Amino acid sequence: MFDFLFDLPLVITGAAIVGSLCLFAIGGLRLVRRRVLPRLQIHAQDSEFSGAMVQSVMVFYGLSVALIAVSVFQTYSDVSKIVSQEATAVAALYRDVSSYPEPIRPELQEELRDYTDYVIHQAWPLQQRGQVPAHGIERMDHFQDTLTKFEPATEGQKILHGETLRAYNEMIEARRLRLDAARTGLPAVMWGVIVLGAFISLSACFFFKVEDVRLQAIQVLLLAVFIGLVIFMIFALDRPFRGDLGIQPEPYQLIYDQLMKREP
Repeated sequence: MFDFLFDLPLVITGAAIVGSLCLFAIGGLRLVRRRVLPRLQIHAQDSEFSGAMVQSVMVFYGLSVALIAVSVFQTYSDVSKIVSQEATAVAALYRDVSSYPEPIRPELQEELRDYTDYVIHQAWPLQQRGQVPAHGIERMDHFQDTLTKFEPATEGQKILHGETLRAYNEMIEARRLRLDAARTGLPAVMWGVIVLGAFISLSACFFFKVEDVRLQAIQVLLLAVFIGLVIFMIFALDRPFRGDLGIQPEPYQLIYDQLMKREP
């Protein structure tokens, strides 16, 4: 429903997340102090109970958000490694097929070159929009048909063919993992816990009778900014291929330029 938010510049989403929490903090504090606290019988000794409750809320929320943040960062790092693994497997596969005899060698090279170009210029823009590319499998099926038709004639060709098939399987495995990661992200229920937990945590800080309202406002604002920054970090890394921090196809481009690009 709110998937389009991941395509906005991070400077906008970051300011929106932190700003909305700050507005809620100031607005909620003023509302509670004017309308709610005067109707409650709050004494000085009640601050101990309120403080303990706030600590409990913040501990549970902090642990939940910390675990989510670590999980999101780990997923982002894993997807980045998967991209590097696939690009490395493509490079190894290209070098292997470059040792095949004529006439199959240029055919296999051209098919790998076409696949790499497809990943860079067609598949990646789809991934950046949260879509799973579908046409790469056709190119890989055609490459596999061409590769499996080759019959090694010497012992050296048998060894080379076995290594090529191994590199091909590694590339297919990494490709499948990359496609699975194109739609990865936190489920809506977890985002609900993050957002509602932030508002509940800030709301728990409103029910203190602090003599100087400015002191309380500053402290609540600092808490709102900190929570907002943590939520922003989770938001920025939640979709590995999307947004300003989205993983880019540089490994494939580097291999294409240094290994596959035709001489002018």
